[in-house]
Amino acid sequence: MKSKVILVPCDSYEEEQVYEKIKTGISLLGGWESLIRKEEKILLKPNLVRKAEVSRAVITHPAVVGAVARLLRENGYEHLGCGDSCGVGDARKVMEGTGMDTLLDQYDVTVEDFGKASMVDDFYLARPVQEADALINLCKMKTHALERVTGGVKNLYGCISGFHKAQGHTRYPNADSFARMLIELNQKIRPRLCIMDAVVAMEGNGPTSGDPIPMNLIMIGTDPVAVDSVFCHLVHLKPELVPTNIHGERMGLGQWKEEMIQILTPDGEISMQEAVKRYGDPDYNVDRRKQRKNIWSKFRYIMKPFGKRPYIVDADCKKCGICVEACPVEGKAITFKNGRKEPPKYDYKKCIRCFCCQEMCPHKAIQVR
Repeated sequence: MKSKVILVPCDSYEEEQVYEKIKTGISLLGGWESLIRKEEKILLKPNLVRKAEVSRAVITHPAVVGAVARLLRENGYEHLGCGDSCGVGDARKVMEGTGMDTLLDQYDVTVEDFGKASMVDDFYLARPVQEADALINLCKMKTHALERVTGGVKNLYGCISGFHKAQGHTRYPNADSFARMLIELNQKIRPRLCIMDAVVAMEGNGPTSGDPIPMNLIMIGTDPVAVDSVFCHLVHLKPELVPTNIHGERMGLGQWKEEMIQILTPDGEISMQEAVKRYGDPDYNVDRRKQRKNIWSKFRYIMKPFGKRPYIVDADCKKCGICVEACPVEGKAITFKNGRKEPPKYDYKKCIRCFCCQEMCPHKAIQVR
């Protein structure tokens, strides 16, 4: 069967407009009761990677999270929680000042503690994730240094608790192995619904240091691979260049091929070509380079110095040390060499190219080349 992806135009984060748009999208998908039973315990999982101004498009917008909470309450759902395992700080601290915490309190949604966790198979899952009957994935449309984009599939990495997320990068040190792990994680959790905030997306040096760009959409589906694939089409990136798409189909999570995706809008069904024409942006700043597949790819250790790597723009560095703390490598691949008189320095022989440092830098001082 084809995977349905709903595209609802939305050009503002005005709360009433977002509420109406998501309400329309859920109706096109078949309504809440076709997705979740009333008695089930529901967990909302936004992208709360770290504290940042809402206008920077780092986190899922509070208006999207609030609208989903409101709709669930209005439709008779009683057991609602919300949380994320943030890169820096906890969910409540990341929410403070954004208005998200106020909206969740207004709709009596519990902000869950993702610090409580235990091992489930190969994953150290946050306790609220384990206890939920239905998880709703509230992801953000953004670029990503390792996987090219981060959307529906990647957002569930926040279900792994605390420093175990960083440890995962050492166990899965390249884009392919990390993608396969993400697919297994999605299959373990089985999110019931994926809603992508693409009203204002992030391009460039994502997922936290990029630039906001209006895409004026809310995307909804039950297949996170299909949602991510449509994301790729809209930004003129071949979906097959994104490892989570390829492995997502191979491992049975969802569909990425155009012919296996049905696109619905408030005006009716449209083709992928029409969706790209209406809502796409060919100038969206994302890595579209084709990965080399030749004899040199078999010699990864030899070719490592010539691959992508993070670097610090000294003029932008505040010497806060967050990048050093974020590095998951034992012995650290980035350290201060002379106290904090100068920016940290990389030891590229140790660096595994996980880009945790770049992701956590709050000052946009770390780039990738």
